[in-house]
Amino acid sequence: MASAKVDFEVGNDGVAVITMCNPPVNALAVPIIRALKYKFDEAARRNDVKAIVLTGKGGRFSGGFDISVMQKVHQTGDITLVPDVSVELVVNSIEDSKKPIVAAVEGLALGGGLELALGCHARVAAPKAQLGLPELTLGIIPGFGGTQRLPRLVGLPKALDMMLTSKPITSEEGQKLGLIDAIVSSEELLKVSRQWALEIADRRKPWVRSLHRTDKLGSLSEAREVLSTARQHVKKTAPHLPQQQACLDVIEHGIVHGGYSGVLRESEVFKKLVLSETAKGLIHVFFAQRTISKVPGVTDVGLKPRNVRKAAIIGGGLMGSGIATALLLGNIRVILKEVNSEYLQKGLKTIEGNIRSLVTRGKLSKQKGDGALSLLKGVLDYNEFKDVDLVIEAVIEKLSLKQEIFSDLEKICPPHCILATNTSTIDLNNIGEKINAQDRLIGAHFFSPAHIMPLLEIVRTNKTSAQVILDLLTVGKIIKKSSVVVGNCTGFAVNRTFFPYAQSAHLLANLGVDVFRIDRLISNFGLPMGPFQLQDLSGYGVAVAVGKEFSSAFPDRTLQTPLVDLMIKSGRNGKNNGKGYYTYEKGSKPKPDLSVLPIIEESRRLSNLMPSGKALSVTDQEIVEMILFPVVNEACRVLEEGVVIRASDLDIASVLGMSFPSYRGGIVFWADLVGANHIYNSLQKWTQLYGNFYKPSRYLEERATKGIPLSAPASSNSRSQARL
Repeated sequence: MASAKVDFEVGNDGVAVITMCNPPVNALAVPIIRALKYKFDEAARRNDVKAIVLTGKGGRFSGGFDISVMQKVHQTGDITLVPDVSVELVVNSIEDSKKPIVAAVEGLALGGGLELALGCHARVAAPKAQLGLPELTLGIIPGFGGTQRLPRLVGLPKALDMMLTSKPITSEEGQKLGLIDAIVSSEELLKVSRQWALEIADRRKPWVRSLHRTDKLGSLSEAREVLSTARQHVKKTAPHLPQQQACLDVIEHGIVHGGYSGVLRESEVFKKLVLSETAKGLIHVFFAQRTISKVPGVTDVGLKPRNVRKAAIIGGGLMGSGIATALLLGNIRVILKEVNSEYLQKGLKTIEGNIRSLVTRGKLSKQKGDGALSLLKGVLDYNEFKDVDLVIEAVIEKLSLKQEIFSDLEKICPPHCILATNTSTIDLNNIGEKINAQDRLIGAHFFSPAHIMPLLEIVRTNKTSAQVILDLLTVGKIIKKSSVVVGNCTGFAVNRTFFPYAQSAHLLANLGVDVFRIDRLISNFGLPMGPFQLQDLSGYGVAVAVGKEFSSAFPDRTLQTPLVDLMIKSGRNGKNNGKGYYTYEKGSKPKPDLSVLPIIEESRRLSNLMPSGKALSVTDQEIVEMILFPVVNEACRVLEEGVVIRASDLDIASVLGMSFPSYRGGIVFWADLVGANHIYNSLQKWTQLYGNFYKPSRYLEERATKGIPLSAPASSNSRSQARL
């Protein structure tokens, strides 16, 4: 924080330039806010100051309030750590200043940064500056007056769009909307801003207090109609996010009772939301995502990443073609190898389809799409592998086939080449047991569809070199993935943690609970779909193959259920053939298929779990807990074995890999909010009723009895595979 300061300089023209300096984005840390208040008060007092310009150092205005302050609030419960910026600084010192203030905006003005600019009497910007209020993504609302000033400057519909979607606009769009008064080159920015401030002082340009404007709000009935439509939309799209409705309420309060009253209400609601579980979860995820790139023994030992210019993918199925697409979009040349021309053509077509689809949807320009496809080549042999920097094997989950492929690769690829496998469950030591180059063997586990899902699980063995891990982390960055480094075990971090998820659901189904009710409750909890629809989506063949891996690795706690086999026997394979627990028709949402009920009945009969033939009577909350507490229990084993470096790595992996709701902070964070004691006691009770599947892990028991959070670092004697 030594570099955080506010510079103050008065020119011969009588303009005081106040410059925020807190690299890299001039975040509004508490010392910066204090210094700003002091400098504005000094400018107000000084007779040689006629006008003021507020700007940021290093080509950036400000990236907003320092979020680590809110993290401290969550750790201490002390809301007074958040300073009163809204009234003391933005209203009293800036907007109500007796001397005009112009914001000179360059690079970005986001969150609190934009709110400071909104409080100024004019805004001059450099081209392509990013302007936005992304606070709602953190479970809070703008807290420095943004909910009141933005609608008054750009109109209510656009302000709602900017706040509810958290999408920034450019200074060019800002000028059209009336948010920016002028756009000038970076070189001219300070000169023009100074001149503008002096012209306001001389009354040659308007002196505008944004909070006092009402001309863009329309009539009260019009405003209420716009807000009512937004409320309905939010109810549908974000039922679990209280900050969205709170934001609309605060905006409406200001429109009805006036801007200053709105600012006071905003400040009050902001403080309440900071302490909400939603804000705690989302802010935890925000920091967890930034921590995953720090890997002890890899990123902190002075190694330099090597360039990966050319990669080879073995297998052009759903995963292989998706991985190839991701690499091509990262401007990496790709060789796709298949066993015959029919499969090869199919794989190449899938890749082309992936990229064309991104172009059609406007996510990629045609030129970039064509450029990406020009880097792709299909082959049927290993001749092109002599100069590749990276190979990713993405064939079916068959150990002997994978072993054979890696034996071939070791002989053909150059000595620096990374040898990666996309296996989702198989232990890497088994895959690499027949090769010598075990220091180059690594897991690159993508999640399907690989070019869209944001997570890359990088799996290390105790022989994988730090250089290879660093190189793959760098590839992850290039292809815009969030990479989590994990230790080697069956299922690694994400699939290992979530393997009890489908099994819990099957247990409940065999106890007489309606499968569609289970899916509905899990969706209501915040996952995109329930376990049965997810099984439909991934296909029953995958469920069988993965099930075998887990039952062989963890026989003491794997649940055997006849349901999947019965589904396959009845000719169902989920979405693949349009028949599963749901029916799938093009253009319409999946619908529950009631013809599946006799199959479920047969499974119940064979399982013979229902006491006296009666279906289990269970509450909605118990269903969610019976599905998710075994997942937490397995997460505890993953933490104890050191499969992940930090608990927060498992949180971010669960959010990005399994779509666990980010507003719940990830699987471990959520479990800590629920409380280890409640989870432990529930699992104990279910173990007595239904057996070892629910048996609490030693780690969970220890944490529950000693009152230690599950996320607290594991004791030093636990074996850390992720750090090896």
